[in-house]
Amino acid sequence: MSVCETKLPIVWVIHRNGLTLRGGNQKKGMIMKYPIGIQTFERIREDGYVYVDKTALVYQLVTTGAIYFLSRPRRFGKSLLVSTLEAYYSGRKELFEGLAIAELEKDWLEYPIFRIDFNGGPYMQPGILEATIEGYLGNWEDIYGKNPHYSTVGDRFRELLRRASEKTGRRAVVLVDEYDKPILDALDTPQEAVNREILKTFYSTFKGADASLQFVLLTGVTKFSQVSVFSGFNQPKDISMDRRFDTLLWHYAAGDGALLCRTNNSIGREIPMLCGGNERYAQKAI
Repeated sequence: MSVCETKLPIVWVIHRNGLTLRGGNQKKGMIMKYPIGIQTFERIREDGYVYVDKTALVYQLVTTGAIYFLSRPRRFGKSLLVSTLEAYYSGRKELFEGLAIAELEKDWLEYPIFRIDFNGGPYMQPGILEATIEGYLGNWEDIYGKNPHYSTVGDRFRELLRRASEKTGRRAVVLVDEYDKPILDALDTPQEAVNREILKTFYSTFKGADASLQFVLLTGVTKFSQVSVFSGFNQPKDISMDRRFDTLLWHYAAGDGALLCRTNNSIGREIPMLCGGNERYAQKAI
């Protein structure tokens, strides 16, 4: 499915200086805002930004598997996907009104969510990765409690998942954005091996926490088979080259005063989109 094939409750008409939406709940001739650089699903939906409906694929993702890995170059919409999943598993039904998933999902249950974003850094500096993980664990322990008998990050995280599941009556959802950035930041430095071992310990949590997990998604730039941080737990299902999810990600980029519609069907390759009769290509990822 391409952007131009997506079924929306409005009609898209592309012009060089803006996007006019006709029909639906939009006023005739209204110029919509492009969500350039916006990675929060809630903000896109609430603040009137253009959104291409990918929620049918999101529903397929969450109902056909449990632990996934997705690799794409940066700026391909991975963070927006994570944000969309967070909204879905938070039971935010109102954010999905008019989208495909609104007709597919009937229950809209709320799950305990553990979202980890490694987009920060700089992870080439000693202690930054440890402090980042400690910050997340500390915040979650304030919510679900802390077991003083566990001291390693892996054991503490596993205990948190168990406690969250026990407290809420539902298994936990874990969303990790840019899982490999702490390693990529420190490539070819002594800190690389340190960060790799820290992440290996942290991600090993998932092997012993299966009973407490509803859904896990890890996104990154590097395929997990190339980074030995997953050896501590069962391999996630790699959907990076799964054609069922070719168009799961999308984003906009401004270029030459026109709307540039981006999507991709494999790592490093993007599909040209036909919008308003103008064929435009996104810059090839490197």
